[in-house]
Amino acid sequence: MRVTVTGATGLVGSALVDALRRREAEVTALSRDPERARSQLGVAAVAWNPGGEPAPAGALTNRDAVVHLAGEPIAQRWSERAKRAIRESRVHGTRHLVEGMRAARVAPRVLICGSAIGYYGRHGEEPLDEESPAGVGFLAQTCVAWERQAQEAAAELPTRLVLLRTGVVLDRRGGALAKMLPAFRLGVGGPIAGGGQYISWVHPEDLVGMVLAALEDERWWGPVNGTAPAPVTNRHFSRTLGSVLHRPALAPLPALPLRMRYGEMAEVVTAGQRVLPAKALVLGFRHRHPELREALEAVLR
Repeated sequence: MRVTVTGATGLVGSALVDALRRREAEVTALSRDPERARSQLGVAAVAWNPGGEPAPAGALTNRDAVVHLAGEPIAQRWSERAKRAIRESRVHGTRHLVEGMRAARVAPRVLICGSAIGYYGRHGEEPLDEESPAGVGFLAQTCVAWERQAQEAAAELPTRLVLLRTGVVLDRRGGALAKMLPAFRLGVGGPIAGGGQYISWVHPEDLVGMVLAALEDERWWGPVNGTAPAPVTNRHFSRTLGSVLHRPALAPLPALPLRMRYGEMAEVVTAGQRVLPAKALVLGFRHRHPELREALEAVLR
């Protein structure tokens, strides 16, 4: 299998490239820094600036698949400048990827485009699946515009499209869990904003497993929620993380300090979402880490 990956040096991208190499796939990374990508990943790498130019058609021609994971991190304070960078990196980056696919002599057979469960917006305790409508607000509307660019490829090219709406990826090296660990290791972690809001998490091995399944199984198409089957409340998550670390997890964090630090982005944490991987389960996908405690133990081992 010949696969081109964007965002290949990120947390999920690097794990995916490693899994593809173990399957003896021919992998090409599209990267702003191809020398770093080649050194870090041990694969071929081609220069590409997602926000400034169409993806190089040569790196997309005769590929079995493209996995698009590049984008500005969402977990940061949402200043106006940061919001612009988040939106443009995803909307313009995906548009430029599709332009490169159009120019390819033979278009890729599959496009797996990363998205986010932020697509659904605020829904409280309501269970959400792939049929749930888009929400309102900055992140939801960014996801809508982001996905629309990828849908153009599916409409114009003989390319099967999978929109992987990713939840909170458990990784000690980065993302939400890495930001939580210092406080919890000191014994001063605890539930946020009352703790009743849901966290839709996923172990990185399962997220990579979903990508691999989507590459190989033509039944995978359209939106797919990249989450574990058992989302939990923030309170439950905090207690479980504290237990795994053998630390108390009783110090509550009110919403106000979070809003002061992260601005509008704090709503993603304080509102939460209860997202279920309904389509993956129907297609027979089996999570290797379906329960939170075991998943955290595996990540932190």
